[in-house]
Amino acid sequence: MDRYLTTSEVAERYRTAESTVRYWRHIGYGPRGVKVGRRVLYPEAELTRFDQELLDERANWALGA
Repeated sequence: MDRYLTTSEVAERYRTAESTVRYWRHIGYGPRGVKVGRRVLYPEAELTRFDQELLDERANWALGA
């Protein structure tokens, strides 16, 4: 079963503020959250996907693509 992280835990993982994680969600950037009642939770698999997206962007930038 996939582990779910809170907004606070995601902010800690990416060394940013909780408000930044909420803003990312608002603009459609970052890991996709799942609404459970009033809370937004982030599946660990989604964080892994976002990490890979960031790595790909960095690699493309470094190559000048």
